[in-house]
Amino acid sequence: MKKHNFSAGPAILPQSVMQEASEACIEFNGMGMSILEISHRSKQFDAVELEARQLVHEIGGFDDRFAVLFLSGGASTQFALAPMNLLKEGEKAAYVDTGVWASKAIKEAKLFGKAEVLASSKDSNYSFIPKSYDIPSDAAYLHLTSNNTIYGTQLHEFPKSPVPIVCDMSSDMYSRPFDVEQFGLVYAGAQKNLGAAGVTIVIVRKDLIGRSERQLPSMFDYKLHLENGSMYNTPPVFSLYVTMLTLRWLKEQGGLAAIQKHNESKAAILYNEIDANPLFKGTVAVEDRSLMNVCFLPTNADHEAPFMEMAKAAGIDGIKGHRSVGGFRASIYNAMPQSSVQVLVDVMREFAQKNG
Repeated sequence: MKKHNFSAGPAILPQSVMQEASEACIEFNGMGMSILEISHRSKQFDAVELEARQLVHEIGGFDDRFAVLFLSGGASTQFALAPMNLLKEGEKAAYVDTGVWASKAIKEAKLFGKAEVLASSKDSNYSFIPKSYDIPSDAAYLHLTSNNTIYGTQLHEFPKSPVPIVCDMSSDMYSRPFDVEQFGLVYAGAQKNLGAAGVTIVIVRKDLIGRSERQLPSMFDYKLHLENGSMYNTPPVFSLYVTMLTLRWLKEQGGLAAIQKHNESKAAILYNEIDANPLFKGTVAVEDRSLMNVCFLPTNADHEAPFMEMAKAAGIDGIKGHRSVGGFRASIYNAMPQSSVQVLVDVMREFAQKNG
């Protein structure tokens, strides 16, 4: 049976990407060797890194003022590297607390300076995005988390900020257009929308690199990674190759404007069913609902297990909600086809008919 993969991450990839990547695991580019075993210093892999970097610039609209780095360690490593590289001793950075990952970023930033929390929705179990807060003009930067995978909330508009925005976009990077002029640093683990787990994309304004004036360990220094073209050490070669393929696929779909329409259409189908079906309810403020991670609960807790069984029988995988929220979470990233969302909606309707 074909599985419908609603996992929050590592997540669904386009079929064409998986096919080409699997072939490269046997032989890459006519070299007589696998992509898994070629040198990261080879001309063939240089071409992969260059194309991936150019596609990040082209698709996102980032010009030459921004450096694109491909690093390891996931977005969680950037929670520390961002303040290490951007926050001078004695300065403060501003943070908005919208979930587990934002709170972890705040914790790391406090190791390097003052992390001022401007607003938080923690008391409401992060069921909404705070909007009424003042951004201090003397902060080094404003840190935001654009999409909250666990809770199913998303920033649909970024605030006008007097200081550069640093943004963790791990779960909605390149799922929609955004104004690059507002940002000083954007980072994302690739395993949601941009490839396989293992590579982290960092896009940083070049004039901010080295801003902290700290003595940094080599592996933590954006400047050194830029000077070495993300090749200071062996990069996650295969993951970077899959990211390149995924970016190619995204460009073929029509870029960010086209993928946004696709994502809005999928999300509308599912949210409309949640609102219309008496056996289910949403978990977050309607205006902050994520287009990437749709969280919902059964109105009767006793229905959770039987619904999961019915979904499993239909080939639906990965919809168990995070323990912080419970219920169900359907992650519908870029590569998720609308047909799979419709399968989930059909199961919800069938369940209501049998149990309503």
